[in-house]
Amino acid sequence: MSTEGAVRRGRARAHLSAGRIDKGSALPMYDQLERIIRAAIADGILKPGELLPGELHLCELYGVSRTVVRQALAQLENARVIVRVKGKGTFVAPQKTTETLAGRLAGLFEEVASRNGHVRSTVLRLEREPASEFVAEQLDLAVGTPVVVLERLRFVDDERWSLSTTWMPEAIGRHVFGVDLTNSSLYALLESRGVKAETGIRSIEAALTDAREGQLLGIGPGKPVLQLRSRTFDAHRRPVEYFEALHRGDRSRFEFHLEASTSRDRPVFITQ
Repeated sequence: MSTEGAVRRGRARAHLSAGRIDKGSALPMYDQLERIIRAAIADGILKPGELLPGELHLCELYGVSRTVVRQALAQLENARVIVRVKGKGTFVAPQKTTETLAGRLAGLFEEVASRNGHVRSTVLRLEREPASEFVAEQLDLAVGTPVVVLERLRFVDDERWSLSTTWMPEAIGRHVFGVDLTNSSLYALLESRGVKAETGIRSIEAALTDAREGQLLGIGPGKPVLQLRSRTFDAHRRPVEYFEALHRGDRSRFEFHLEASTSRDRPVFITQ
């Protein structure tokens, strides 16, 4: 174990030691222990992927039975806060990145940056191609019109997170050539070139990976993912981009901010 890892483990144990089980409380002891561990994770004392103290150590630390410890850990595992690996121990589960689908238009880069995370992209494909019938419809172009296609594998805090493909009209996509997108935002790049995304229409649904997608995302074929589709427009309602993104289901979460409807609200109907 590295010196840094040993120091962090020491801090984690000290933090857990500071928690107390109130045996006279009406709240069951396993619920109290669950809250203590959750607090250590929320405060960043226990990091994603970090090994938790063993069951016997937790028993000694809090003066509780192994049954109490196992119940607390079972509840945390069911909530996907921790992951138990046979023969290795119990680890803090990877945190999910939240994307908000309401009120403001933002990409993965902006969403993660707002939470002090880091996004890195590997460009898999950047080229011009004739617009297919479907892509032409999304971008309001004639079939066969040249478009720019950009495919990226996205990492959040060095974890494989999503696989996205973006199609842009050639007049917009040409700005992407020769630019390093490893640590930068596509939206920010386009805005610096005078192309600003103002509005968008997004949808999300469940999907399964094929062999290539599963390999790139590091989860294998036939695994559940969240598929995001989006059309983005400028202030004049001209299409800026159309993209499709596959987000790992074990890494991503989408939040919807809702308000009570008004007479001016328009219902949205989803058809198959």
